[in-house]
Amino acid sequence: MSKKLNPQLQHNIREDAYCETHLEPPQLFCDNDQVTLCGKCFQSQEHKSHVVYGIQEAAENYRKLFQEILNTLRMKLDVAKNILTDEQERMRVIQEEEQNFKTMIESEYSMQFRLLSEENELNFLRLHRYQCDSNIRGVSLNHLNRFATELEEKSQEMLQNARYYLERSESLLLQCLEPARITDLSSCQVRGMNPMLPVLQRHITLDPETVHPCLVLSEDLRRVRVGNIQQGVLCHPGRLDFSATVMGLESFTSGRHYWEVDVEKATRWQLGISEDSADRKGNMPEASKVLLTGSLMGTNYTFWVFPPLKKVCLRKQMLKVGVFLDYEYGQISFYNVTERSLVYNFSSLTFQGALRPIFSLCIPNGDMNSDSLTISLPRVPS
Repeated sequence: MSKKLNPQLQHNIREDAYCETHLEPPQLFCDNDQVTLCGKCFQSQEHKSHVVYGIQEAAENYRKLFQEILNTLRMKLDVAKNILTDEQERMRVIQEEEQNFKTMIESEYSMQFRLLSEENELNFLRLHRYQCDSNIRGVSLNHLNRFATELEEKSQEMLQNARYYLERSESLLLQCLEPARITDLSSCQVRGMNPMLPVLQRHITLDPETVHPCLVLSEDLRRVRVGNIQQGVLCHPGRLDFSATVMGLESFTSGRHYWEVDVEKATRWQLGISEDSADRKGNMPEASKVLLTGSLMGTNYTFWVFPPLKKVCLRKQMLKVGVFLDYEYGQISFYNVTERSLVYNFSSLTFQGALRPIFSLCIPNGDMNSDSLTISLPRVPS
């Protein structure tokens, strides 16, 4: 049966009150031809094999059909509106991420430029000192050479005046001629993302007075691992609980600082910096922390930064993480040390008071857990 209603139908019903051929009122509707029929028209050969309904039944059928079409169109309109809303939100997120990425890259390169400029200035000063030392040593060597010649030419006279020449040469002989100490300028070239950071690396240890009851510290206070879960410690099945925290013993109120943490033996961890506002149990408000979180979900690693909570597009396990703090410039950066690449950085932060490193492991939900974090020793003495 055709689903299309010819506009002629309403015209026929409205104006042709009677059949033009038989002058009888129409009582039927031919669905094939989309016209109204009287009783005699229905009996004609023309409509004998057609589908015919009563006018009221045909009207009801088409009313239901139009209602179904209208309902479908409304549903599609709602879907289209939702898609449009989702796309607008997606575009907003993309634009925000684009701006965040641009800000992050600008901040990172600004930091690298500052470090490089300061390193170059130090190297120029060292080179200048080296040149000055070389000039002084050159003058001393010239004096010695002239004096040696003089000694050779006047050996006989020197024998007679030995005391005089010994006293004259004493100050020169006491000078110690050593090679000038200068940093190899080739080592000052920027390679990768963070060639100057090892110079800023600090010796960080863990603060036993802030350790969570679920954690155990090593004797040298550089390693933390998950211990036995004590009674009274609430675990939340199905939810990652990073409340097992310990803070670094060192605190910073100025300057630039860098440290590295081995995370290879941890499947769920957090690293970052916190304001020195924790109580003796390591509890602190979330707003006072800047964190990088790594978590193994099945066979995939996911990484998040906070605040605000944001996923970082990395899937490969990180073996060692570097943390950089520039107090004056309000910058905190996280690095993949193995790949020598930037993971994420925060810029234009406002710090108040002392800042301390923070280390967290996920409290296990009843399962055995051997996760541990180890702070690396500085490669360059600080």
